[in-house]
Amino acid sequence: SFFCLFLGVCGDEFSVLRSPQSVVFRDGSWPIPGERIPDVAALSMGFSVEDDLSWPGLAVGDLFHRPRATVLVTVKGVDKLPLPVKGVSYPIENAVPFSLDSVANAIHTLFSEETPVVLQLAPSEERVYMVGKANSVFEDLSVTLRQLRNRLFQDNSILSSLPLNSLSRNNEVDLLFLSELQVLHDIASLLSRHKHLAKDHSPDLYSLELAGLEEVGKRYGEDSQQFKDASQILVDSLQKFADEMFNLYSGNAVVEVVAVKTFNSPLMRKTRSILQSSQSETENPYNLAYPYNYNYSVIFNIILWMMIGLALAVIVISYNLWNMDPGYDSIIYRMTNQKIRMD
Repeated sequence: SFFCLFLGVCGDEFSVLRSPQSVVFRDGSWPIPGERIPDVAALSMGFSVEDDLSWPGLAVGDLFHRPRATVLVTVKGVDKLPLPVKGVSYPIENAVPFSLDSVANAIHTLFSEETPVVLQLAPSEERVYMVGKANSVFEDLSVTLRQLRNRLFQDNSILSSLPLNSLSRNNEVDLLFLSELQVLHDIASLLSRHKHLAKDHSPDLYSLELAGLEEVGKRYGEDSQQFKDASQILVDSLQKFADEMFNLYSGNAVVEVVAVKTFNSPLMRKTRSILQSSQSETENPYNLAYPYNYNYSVIFNIILWMMIGLALAVIVISYNLWNMDPGYDSIIYRMTNQKIRMD
């Protein structure tokens, strides 16, 4: 299993809270493109990416020891969270919506027989995607808004231990924010009952999107005491969640954070990419071929060895036909000789 946690800071900061020795993040203020965050997750897990990532923040690390899990927590609606200074942070350039679908597909392709844990969840939008062993581990996880509200008012919920300060358990916006923190608590709690899944050899993936803080900011204002209290409560909960998951995976986990206040419009991103493609055509006056993709070597080897096999088969068949004795090896001549003798 493999673990990594991402938390976003207002679209301009990508923070690494925890990481094993096999994954090395360098200190520096190199900006990371928002659309390449999934590629950072894939490379840190040891997977290849279609386009090379020339970002110096992630070093090569130990290629033979990869983390066992990846957890990405995206926090929307905040400029900057007061995260611990012991981590490493990088500014985000062009914060566009992203997903870890490509990473999940790579896990499905390479570890299909081992059924790794894959969980992608956005509580406020009631979006949930569970694959493999996640279906059995998190079958009791609250995912709808009604389930989340009911879960908060159970005896063992975080309301009994969390200092609410200026937040209220009677306000729907506050309850949405608190229910997302309840999800973090329940994920770690449910996984602790299945610790053997954190010790297998297949990498695990967790992708969570939290929008409760954004709703608190819209309801009370970002200068309000409620927003400040909610921000601090969120940081404490994220740090606790990161430590719990990190320990469940025996320290073999990367813990990162991406917080985005406002995502850039996907339509703008599409328009920009179209403009870039048209510019690239003018920058290629000699009609040079495009670089081959990562499937080139696979296709080349398939065709090469198939042609070699066919060539050897033709040589062997031709040799045997050339050295065949017509009177002994051919059934046609044998039958003809017998008919002549009978006549």
